[in-house]
Amino acid sequence: MGLDVGSDEERVVAGFAGRVEVIEGPSGRRSWPDVVKAQIVRESFEPGVTVSEVARRHRMSPQHLTLWRRAAREGRLTLTADRDDNGGGGGFVPLAIDASRSEAAPFVDEVISVEVSGIVLKLPAATTANRIAEIMLALEARR
Repeated sequence: MGLDVGSDEERVVAGFAGRVEVIEGPSGRRSWPDVVKAQIVRESFEPGVTVSEVARRHRMSPQHLTLWRRAAREGRLTLTADRDDNGGGGGFVPLAIDASRSEAAPFVDEVISVEVSGIVLKLPAATTANRIAEIMLALEARR
């Protein structure tokens, strides 16, 4: 009981189109904002990453990414940290932790000062965050 449609004429009538090949990849021209270009180029410069896999992940040709990498090396594409719409920095700075230090750093100030809506609250540094929140909510409710 398989699909047996017979001759070419019968296949066309039965709606059988034959083999269909789907080609995936970049198509047409796209406009890439400089921030996105910089992000993709930075990603391609990560250790152990190949240009081909980054290009494939972003659905672009490796040759296109190579042109951007060259532009970055020549200073024509800036690889600064991501910026938000207001022009401010939106990226993170890597954090380095010295594992050899076992002692906790001492508090510089033994008082926590919080100011919200003109209310200044000064509490001992050992006060928990939950307690500070409770006090601030109570003060806000009195206003």
